[in-house]
Amino acid sequence: MTLQQKLEAGGFVITAEVTPPVSASRDELLDKALPLKGLADAVNVTDGAGARPHLSALASAIILVEQGIEPVLQITCRDRNRIALQSDLLGAAACGVRNLLMLRGDDPSAGDQPDAKAVFDLDARQLMDTARRLRDTGELPSGRKITGSAPFYLGGADNPIDPPDGWAPASLQAKLDAGAQFIQTQFCMDAGVLRRYMARLEEHGLGGRLKFLIGIVPLRSAKSARWIKDKLYGAIIPDAMIARMEAASDPAAEGRAICVDIIRELADIPQVAGVHIMAPNNDAAVPLVIAAARGSIKRLA
Repeated sequence: MTLQQKLEAGGFVITAEVTPPVSASRDELLDKALPLKGLADAVNVTDGAGARPHLSALASAIILVEQGIEPVLQITCRDRNRIALQSDLLGAAACGVRNLLMLRGDDPSAGDQPDAKAVFDLDARQLMDTARRLRDTGELPSGRKITGSAPFYLGGADNPIDPPDGWAPASLQAKLDAGAQFIQTQFCMDAGVLRRYMARLEEHGLGGRLKFLIGIVPLRSAKSARWIKDKLYGAIIPDAMIARMEAASDPAAEGRAICVDIIRELADIPQVAGVHIMAPNNDAAVPLVIAAARGSIKRLA
């Protein structure tokens, strides 16, 4: 089954993320990705994460397809105009890359070449609408017909919050209107927040209309947990979780255990379709977490 089929069947999926290496060697990419084969339901490849260059996200996704690993291709609006983006969409379709995550992309000022010029010819919703049009009508925005097919499964990003009174999910509604089918979120390690967030989405008629994959992280230390909480926009790490890391004799092992615990909790929330594990500079933890989680969750895809 594909990622889309698993999600539409109601399974609880586990996806992971790989940052392509700063390398011209495919072997270095595979060193990161192959340990996830058969464990993760799909593997994201990032597109210029942190506004830094690395091995092409599209090339990386194609390499994963060749290796029997289902990719989720991140496509950012930062680096390419609409012509280049449309060409990459056609390239992805031609090479069997189906899952797309549309993102704005980090500003170049955040990266290692801050004088780089950002493009932002399209925003993420416009890019998603372009991909939807390619899939559903076989046309480019110019009206020009394409040959072949582009059976994309379209995703967007979101930051869950503890919704205050009067809050409405306007951004999510706009992404749904543009064609979003699944959502991957920023780190949210608090099941209580997610229950309240999902309840608010239900109140606004979004219940069941998007498949939510919640971002989680195998923490390495209390210090890194605090950094994520304080410095990473939209990330939610409870203080009790940081205290648990501080008290641990083996923080890395405790971080993996916490990650498995949160997966179990999220699997009990019907509106949550799965988790997306991101582990910056901690790639080796991800297969261990997935293997442990798969042994204890009934709703897995």
